Amino acid sequence: MSRIKQDHSRFRDIVRGKVRDNLKQYISNGELMGKQGGKAVKIPLPQIDLPRFRFSSNEQGGVGQGQGQPGDSLGSNQGQPGEEPGQGEAGQNDGEKALEVEVSIDELAEILGEALALPKIEPKGGATVVSQKDKYTSIRSVGPDSLKHFKRTYKQALRRSIAMGQFNPKNPVVLPIKDDMRYRSWSTSEQPQSNAVVIYMMDVSGSMGEAQKEIVRIESFWINAWLKSQYKGIETRYIIHDASAKEVDEHTFFHTRESGGTMISSAYKLAWEMIQQDYPPSDWNIYPFHFSDGDNWSTEDTKECLDLLNDHIIPASNQFSYGQVESHYGSGQFLRDLKKNFNLEDADCTLVCSEIKDKSGIIDSIKEFLGAGR
Repeated sequence: MSRIKQDHSRFRDIVRGKVRDNLKQYISNGELMGKQGGKAVKIPLPQIDLPRFRFSSNEQGGVGQGQGQPGDSLGSNQGQPGEEPGQGEAGQNDGEKALEVEVSIDELAEILGEALALPKIEPKGGATVVSQKDKYTSIRSVGPDSLKHFKRTYKQALRRSIAMGQFNPKNPVVLPIKDDMRYRSWSTSEQPQSNAVVIYMMDVSGSMGEAQKEIVRIESFWINAWLKSQYKGIETRYIIHDASAKEVDEHTFFHTRESGGTMISSAYKLAWEMIQQDYPPSDWNIYPFHFSDGDNWSTEDTKECLDLLNDHIIPASNQFSYGQVESHYGSGQFLRDLKKNFNLEDADCTLVCSEIKDKSGIIDSIKEFLGAGR
């Protein structure tokens, strides 16, 4: 490995350590959300000391020339005609020393897994999508120069030279000709690909304000990052609901606010329709997430929700996750109903509930949702 690669590797280790140490801050503040760019995000890392030159304290002098005394600022404008001194008052606090570095989503997922000790997910079922993979498996006598196999070419030239009596052990010069050239060749194989679908559902009634939606947005970003690191193929679907449910795109999901009532069963019915139509449980790893403030229209609708979960959605899913975001207007009753009707302490129970009071609770909620490794 070259020196520059070694230095770069050490710097990446420093960055990873800083991100890991400040992970809770990044997650709670949502700093990464506005900095996404394709497959990477830019992270502001404070207090990274970059290498710099420093003058020694000896008094042997130097090679500097010109007027001035030791300790004078090299950038001073005093005495320079036509230049004005800097404006503003002096301060006593340190300036901001933040350095933005780019970290891939895969690296963030790995850091998240290390920080929260998340177990790797064992995918279930087969796959409906087959991926093609090219692998170099053979040698051919024709091909582009970029695929030339130098070792095989030399061996072939050596065999020809010996067979023709042209090889001289005292002067072992071997010159390959066109017929000696050998090139790497590939074959294409089809491999099953583990697929997953994440179905996000959110209550967008009037009691779910912008602060609650921001919590859902931040948490879903990190959940997606982790799940994408575990599966080669992943799809994401979004459902919003008040008294009725509908599928929307990602932007609408996080920015819609309604003022109607709340019927949670409408979202569960739509999610179950999606699973039946597009994601056979035998072939797909299914992860429904529902976020709400816990209000529901009636006990009858809550009973319908419990039946849908118990009879259909939970058996079809790797895990069903319910996150209750605290709101000044929400009663929080739905979480109590889930705890009453499901044994959440049972290791075989694939319903996971999390109560998220504010942004500081996001990281604990992520741990609760992903900690089982389902």
